[in-house]
Amino acid sequence: MSMALPVGSRLGPYEISALLGVGGMGEVYRARDTRLGRTVALKVLPSEATADPERRQSFEEEARTVAALNHPNICVLYDIGESVPSGLEGLAPSAQSLAPSPVHYLVMEHLDGKSLAERLVQGPLPLEQALDVAIQMSDALDKAHDNGVVHRDLSPANVMLTKSGAKLLDFGLATLVAPEPGHDPGRIRTHLDPLRHRLIGTPYYMSPEQAKGQPADCRSDIFGMGVLLYEMVTGKRPFDGTNLVTILASILRDTQVPVTRVDASLPLQLGPIVDKCLEKEPARRWQTAAQLQHRLESLRADLQSAVRANRRSIAVLPFADMSEARDQAYLCEGIAEEILIALGRVKGLRVASRAAAFRYRRADADPMEIGATLQVSTLLDGTVRRSGDRIRITVTLVAVDDGFSLWSERYDRDVRDIFALQDEIARAVVNALEITLSSAEREAAHRLSTPNLDAYDAYLRGRSYFFKFDKRSVGYARELFEQAIAVDPAYGRAYAGISDCSAYLYMNVGRNPADLERAVQAAEAALKLAPDMAEAQSSLGTALSLLGRHAEAEAAFQQAIALNPNLFEAHYFYARDSFAEGKLDQAIREYEEASRVRPEDYQSPLLVAQSYEDLGHPDLARMSRLRGVAIAESHLKLTPDDARALYMGANGLVALGEVEKGLEWATRAVGMGPDDPMLLYNVACIFSMANRVDEALGYVEAAVAAGMRLRGWLEHDSNLDNIRNTPRFQAVMAKL
Repeated sequence: MSMALPVGSRLGPYEISALLGVGGMGEVYRARDTRLGRTVALKVLPSEATADPERRQSFEEEARTVAALNHPNICVLYDIGESVPSGLEGLAPSAQSLAPSPVHYLVMEHLDGKSLAERLVQGPLPLEQALDVAIQMSDALDKAHDNGVVHRDLSPANVMLTKSGAKLLDFGLATLVAPEPGHDPGRIRTHLDPLRHRLIGTPYYMSPEQAKGQPADCRSDIFGMGVLLYEMVTGKRPFDGTNLVTILASILRDTQVPVTRVDASLPLQLGPIVDKCLEKEPARRWQTAAQLQHRLESLRADLQSAVRANRRSIAVLPFADMSEARDQAYLCEGIAEEILIALGRVKGLRVASRAAAFRYRRADADPMEIGATLQVSTLLDGTVRRSGDRIRITVTLVAVDDGFSLWSERYDRDVRDIFALQDEIARAVVNALEITLSSAEREAAHRLSTPNLDAYDAYLRGRSYFFKFDKRSVGYARELFEQAIAVDPAYGRAYAGISDCSAYLYMNVGRNPADLERAVQAAEAALKLAPDMAEAQSSLGTALSLLGRHAEAEAAFQQAIALNPNLFEAHYFYARDSFAEGKLDQAIREYEEASRVRPEDYQSPLLVAQSYEDLGHPDLARMSRLRGVAIAESHLKLTPDDARALYMGANGLVALGEVEKGLEWATRAVGMGPDDPMLLYNVACIFSMANRVDEALGYVEAAVAAGMRLRGWLEHDSNLDNIRNTPRFQAVMAKL
């Protein structure tokens, strides 16, 4: 057809209303079905192609293809026909000249909406909408693939966004293949296109096999879905170029920038889903559209669940010292921590960890920024002013979505009332969040760890030093905990503090057996005083694990978790103990639980990745590493001198292929702790993964010389596989 059909002309019973668009396989009109009085979309084959048997066959095959599909997200085919245009009388002579030409046409439902291509001009879609569209398109493709149909031209122009959902259009480039009994939809292969000398598909959205002119199967559509999803969430295409040659070269050669690097606000779980769609080799992609749909639905459910959970979540920030001498910082932190611990016992309330929340000490910190980072919906902030025996505490509960106060109160009390006051504040916060406490939770909230103010003061000072995590500070913290016990010999939490300090000093400073013995003794003493103290059970588990008494350690960790399922340390150190024993499935479960309890922690996702990889789950390993590296990067913006974040993030970077950046991070970490045995051990792992054998062996030797004695890690850690069979490594093992 040399020109568009004029308005008012007819094809059979269909009266042309407007030209909607022109594509490679035909023109599309809005038309009126004069028999049924409904608006339809009418697609015709260009007149110059009518005499071409191959193109006509392809056109008619589209009709059979679409007619075989009945799905809410696939455009409905109403009719097919061949007719000479009528109703041209009275029109311009140029239009009347069309009369002798027969027209082949399809009649489809008319969709009220806009194409995805039109919508993307405005930028990326909101994540929720993008996931909905991708899920609907995957479901539509699954239906098509089950019927032997491969679309082969997924592009934004072929997706319509309507009020009832997304609709997949134009199977004009699809090839119908009759499925064999018991066929695997992921393995259906198309025939070579009749027009085999022409590229089929929109260039930006072609699969690598299409770009090379090879036969395409259902997994080519999955690649196209990956491109669509990438563009929907980022507003950018993963592969680009200035002409057909450079576009195809990009598809065949380039690795896409991860979506979470393009937009850091996207959930880290999305990256591996998109990346698997965009694998160059079909065998490495999702093998069916149903698999992709299921994974997207799981992600959507997880995100919705996280939103619901965050509605009852809180971070307790360190209170500001407003005392005249500004010498009560330890008390401010201690009060906030006691409230945090009390809130942590409330079922249905997620409380950000002390380590995460206490990073935010700036008065000008943005509540929305803190809430997004810690994944909480509310913040508790406050000030403390102590003068002699009087104390004034002002607290404010803030909603992170708008920064407005939900509740605030000021308390003026005698300092000896500090214990009751902390309990009162915790209960007021729970009431403000409209959470009902069980009788057991009320009892736990009222339970005092010590009635002695001097013991409590020494304990709080010890905690403030312990969390500095260096040799001198932890040693001083242990002395303060000992002072607390001297004042109150029944202070169970102070004994748990001694155990934690002793275990830290044993692991990181010299491997003195006396430290390990003290860790066990102090944990056991804490449990005698408070058998239901989850923290003490976890401390005992850590000490027993260091002694190699793994069965007893496991029992202690399990008891800690039974007492407090949200105790991060119990899950985290249980996972480490399981890994040292080679129990990778168990390590994975506990690392994932640790991440659930403390989603802002970078350690667990980076450590669990290795177990996933060792068990043959590379996609889960990649997803965990991406999550861990992103959290570590965010953490380092606030605390750039955190050597552990550097070397653990470096491990993730090297495993993800960013070797130079990873080695640079590792080298920076060594500069911060050149005598730290665990740091040196981890850096050895990083250089081994990068196949830098000599440097890796040097760091292993240095780690052992500095006191690293965890033989189980050296035996089971797959990060060291590249150096394990060398004589130098065997010599190191012989020393252990």
